[in-house]
Amino acid sequence: MPDVGEGLTEAEIVAWQVEPGDTVTVNQVICEIETAKAAVELPCPWAGTVGELLVEPGVTIEVGTPIITIDTGGGAPAVTAGDDEAVPNLVGYGPRQASATRRPRRSATAADQAPEPQDDGRAPAAAGQGRHAAEAEAAPEPVPLAKPPVRKLAKDLGIDLRSIRGSGEGGVITRADVETAAAPAPSAPAPSAPAASVGGVRREPIRGVRKATAAAVAGSAFTAPHVTEFLAVDVTATMALRDRLRGTREYADVKLTPLAFVAKAVCLAAKRTPEVNASWDEPAGEIVYYDRVQLGIAAATPRGLIVPKIRDADTLSLRELAGALADLTETARAGKTPPADLVGGTFTITNVGVFGVDTGTPILNPGEAAILAVGAIKPMAWVVDGELAVRTVCQLALSFDHRLVDGEQGSRFLADVGALLTDPGLALTW
Repeated sequence: MPDVGEGLTEAEIVAWQVEPGDTVTVNQVICEIETAKAAVELPCPWAGTVGELLVEPGVTIEVGTPIITIDTGGGAPAVTAGDDEAVPNLVGYGPRQASATRRPRRSATAADQAPEPQDDGRAPAAAGQGRHAAEAEAAPEPVPLAKPPVRKLAKDLGIDLRSIRGSGEGGVITRADVETAAAPAPSAPAPSAPAASVGGVRREPIRGVRKATAAAVAGSAFTAPHVTEFLAVDVTATMALRDRLRGTREYADVKLTPLAFVAKAVCLAAKRTPEVNASWDEPAGEIVYYDRVQLGIAAATPRGLIVPKIRDADTLSLRELAGALADLTETARAGKTPPADLVGGTFTITNVGVFGVDTGTPILNPGEAAILAVGAIKPMAWVVDGELAVRTVCQLALSFDHRLVDGEQGSRFLADVGALLTDPGLALTW
């Protein structure tokens, strides 16, 4: 099982597309897997003949676990897919790195300047068990085996890893082991209510996208100090511009939605307030400013909420943004969003207006400085030149990380987005 670029350590085999004896080519889809983010078609790294399928559908396994053997011919031994050193890079996998600048620390030693990974609570790519064994053998005394996020969790909960017996393969301590050790001793159960008073219930295991979403929003809500501001915007002129553009030849084959105008306004406004397109790097003690906007669009799918990204959105024209939004939505609903498109965002838009909702208080996507919620666009009474008129109005809600963005900066950014949606012509003056 290769690392598909999400920073997660496990995936489930959903279905095999090949059988023993089949001939396969490089990048041919051999199976469908599901991670905590999305369902993904897994391409084959080699050409050859399928020898054995090592994992049954429905089984969740860790990255690095062998899943299939392939005879590559020429008398060479069969290659096992899952060997970290043998598997080449797969087409379409691996997160795209956004260019960034960092605010330097005032004083730092050479050791301080060594790069440190940012711990966002997700497990990194799985390390080989051989390395764990080597580390344990070289240590003068037994060292608890646990991955960095698990060690951090234990530290936060005040749990000594040496007091835990790992349930993972090779004695590795898992997150569940730490949580079990931190759980209070069970008390005597309260008398249960009669079954007749409970009514019908349905239980489902917490897994996949729902599990990942819960961990992400909980971590974000209790890590970044959220501030939310609201703004009602008269978008009559923007909707009129949309109608005019729809009638032109250039936009005839493009699904031009109001969200495309919001995305363009966000990209323009972010240039004037770069603090909203940044992240807080706690381990390094730095603020990271990104040169490009990796724009996340929250999308509701049958598997749950995901946030695919439009790469370098600030470099795209309105027409290109509209096309990217259409492609992103179609791919997400089909459950085919590649893992690399779900990571590396710098700003997120969530369109709650499609559900008829006016506004809300959105939770930051982990690692980002701000998120904008767009409410329903509808006619409302509005004061124009001292008189009441019916105008097309939309509510905007901006949540931001107060460690990165002050009230002045957040307010200025939100006001800029609102001004561009009220009068799109302002974009020519910026």
